[in-house]
Amino acid sequence: MKFYDADVLIVGGGLVGCALACALKDTRLQVTLLDSREPAQTWDAQTWDSRIYAISPASRRFLTAIGAWQHMDATRLQSVAQMRIAGDDGRSELAFNATDAGTDELAQIVESRELQRALWLAAQAAPNVTLIAPAKPSALHDESDGMLLALEEGRRLSARLVVGADGVQSWVRAQMGIEDKTTSYEQWGVVANFDCEKPHLSTASQWFFADGVMAWLPLAGQRMSMVWSCNDERKQALLALSPAELCEQVAQAGQGRLGQLQLRTPPAAFPLRLMHVADLARPHLALIGDAAHAVHPLAGQGVNLGFGDAMELAKVLAAQAPTQCGDYLVLRRYERARRENVLLMQGVTHGLQKLFNNTNPVLRLMRNTGLGLTDQWVWLKNRLIQHAMNA
Repeated sequence: MKFYDADVLIVGGGLVGCALACALKDTRLQVTLLDSREPAQTWDAQTWDSRIYAISPASRRFLTAIGAWQHMDATRLQSVAQMRIAGDDGRSELAFNATDAGTDELAQIVESRELQRALWLAAQAAPNVTLIAPAKPSALHDESDGMLLALEEGRRLSARLVVGADGVQSWVRAQMGIEDKTTSYEQWGVVANFDCEKPHLSTASQWFFADGVMAWLPLAGQRMSMVWSCNDERKQALLALSPAELCEQVAQAGQGRLGQLQLRTPPAAFPLRLMHVADLARPHLALIGDAAHAVHPLAGQGVNLGFGDAMELAKVLAAQAPTQCGDYLVLRRYERARRENVLLMQGVTHGLQKLFNNTNPVLRLMRNTGLGLTDQWVWLKNRLIQHAMNA
């Protein structure tokens, strides 16, 4: 019988890859987690990460079940009790309230690095998980009965299953020749954190403009994180502003809702894209997270989709004998289970982006009227909330 270094070899120790390793901790599978970075154990508590995620209740339950959420610093967490979405006519608004939906919160706002630290700690505590970091892969070969991965240092690792969790520019996906169809939105997400004059009252806010979308997410304390999806011209203008000018422009765009702002983290920008991947699974191979899909951030569901991938793949693998974890028929169950949810979220976010990112006066009237009507239909709002919370 052939010896394998691992049953499951996960390439990419980011949030989703690390979550999968943690989700497999109580299985019979031997798991190896490979990442190019040294695991972060601590960081300067006086600073804030500009990469912020809105974690859905479903993802929070998953992170708790795999032993990661318990490592989170409670002083860095912020719940979202309500959300306000404003149209671009200055009048239309849609409001979601957790109480109306019979729940305590709509989401938890967390910093990427704090969640990453918690996941690293949980993975390191798992007896069947071996962490190899920092290390970079150099070649990947399908050997009919498994995968062989070579590291730059010269070491070779064999596995029954390789999982690509290495981001939107996935090295694993490229090595296996899996096609992706990427559509650029010709927009950028400009992010920055601010101290606020007024309390945010656990409220997330979103404004639709003719040329983009701006979201304010509440942070622990009297702080908020901004994500401004905009075209290249506005991105360049925002990044060129002085801290005082940026604070003034962001506050004005948000109708002064949180009073005067003070910049806490310098602005940064990342390109926005939609990505469909031809295959989420092949024999001895599976893709999860950003390696498997990319969506517009206006719904804040990107990382939640990734955690959904990890949850589903772990469930499928746990139900099989270790010798079958790379079987294509087994992996197809994962692909079929995830494909519909991913396509639905991509369709919703893509449709909203196209609906609001234009100057057509008819569509402008329709979208703003739609916001106002939806706000009046309580049953529809609650259905939307429940769907988002379980994503």
